[in-house]
Formats: sequence, C-alpha cells, structure tokens
Amino acid sequence: MRTRTLTLAAAAGAALLATAALPATASPSGTKAPASAQEGSVSAASLLAKVTSCSQISNGKYKTDDETSATIPVCGKNGAVFWKADMDIDCDGQVTGKCNGTTDPWFQDDTAFHQSDGKPLRADSLPYVVVPSSSSIWNYTSAGIKGGGVVAVIYNNKVEYAVVGDTGPTKIIGEASYATAQALGIDPDPETGGTDSGVTYILFKNSQVSPIESHSAAVSLGDSLAKQFLQNN
Repeated sequence: MRTRTLTLAAAAGAALLATAALPATASPSGTKAPASAQEGSVSAASLLAKVTSCSQISNGKYKTDDETSATIPVCGKNGAVFWKADMDIDCDGQVTGKCNGTTDPWFQDDTAFHQSDGKPLRADSLPYVVVPSSSSIWNYTSAGIKGGGVVAVIYNNKVEYAVVGDTGPTKIIGEASYATAQALGIDPDPETGGTDSGVTYILFKNSQVSPIESHSAAVSLGDSLAKQFLQNN
C-alpha cells in the first residue's frame, strides 16, 4: 500500500472518459471481475443501521490521505469493528495488466498476506481491504482482526464481501483493492480512481477465509457473519 497525495477531482473527467469506452464487464487482463451487485442476503441498509453511532476503540483518529486531518476513528461493535472513510485503490501484489509499475506509481509487488500457494494477492481479481499497520493509534491484531478476515464493504447501497489482504501506513485509513472498487461501481484506476467518502468497512472479529484467495468463500462466510452481526447488535 502507498500513501496517495493526488486529488481525485483533478483527473476525474479524464477517468470517466477513459472508462466510458469500455463495457461494464471489461476485463483486459482476462480475469473474471467480481460482479457489481449486492452480495449475500443481508442488505446494505440493514448493516448501516447498526453502525450509526461510534464507540471509539482506537487511541486516536486516522487521516484518509497525507494532506487531510485525522478525523476517522475505529469503532467497536459486538463481533466487529468498523470505520467510515474514503476508498483509495490498492493495486499491490501480483503484476498484471491492470496492476503494475506503469499503471500505478505506488505499485509494490507484494502484499502483507499471501495466497495459499505463497504468492502475493492479486488486486485486480480479489476483493481485499487494507488495514493500518499496528501502531499506538490502534493494533488490529489485538482487536481480533487477522489476515484473511472477512470485511463487509458498503457503498451506494451495495455490499461487497472482501478479505483483510494488506497493511498500510500507521496514520492513514480507507483503502481497498482494485477488484473491491470495481465491484462497488467505484473507479478502480490506481492513480486517479477511488472515492473521497461514503464507504463503510465492517470487519468481523476472529474470522478467516481459507484459502484467502477464494472470493466465494468470503461471500459465504461473510453472509453468515453479517446475519450474526444483525442479531448481536
């Protein structure tokens, strides 16, 4: 993961023109992108109704980008933690046609957590979320969050299930993989895409998808955990 200092608005027009020429399901690298639709049986509205107020568990707050002030707390619920932030695009991991040093100025060819075969995750086909590296602000591991843990990512009344796949800077929050953004209808371009606000991340404690690269397993487990979350909060 990288810290991003470019403003999204600067290239928004160009990005829209570029993506308009491609079909909605276009996948230049030949991989099948996650469907851009509601996943599981629990609605976005039902989940959002449970996270209207924050019981802060982080010792401080996070920035969404280098140039912003720290305003985002990590909040605690029964069986989960959550935050509401922006979404920057993480294209780290395996080199692909969409994610590489040319398409992404901040590209790194590794992720904090790896596939079952030992390779880094693939950002353009696997929905995953980036958590801040452990610091005095918050230690994700002590909160029961682990690599491969299930995350419900909510945006524009859609729910996308992802896994905890990478770690980032200690003071910045709000980032997910190319595939996560694409599934939610967010511009996934690693340089100019993302969204400035409106994304809710609900991370289910002590959960783990195996293998981490199985998105269908994340959806199945995520749907079950989301139902428990509604019952317990």
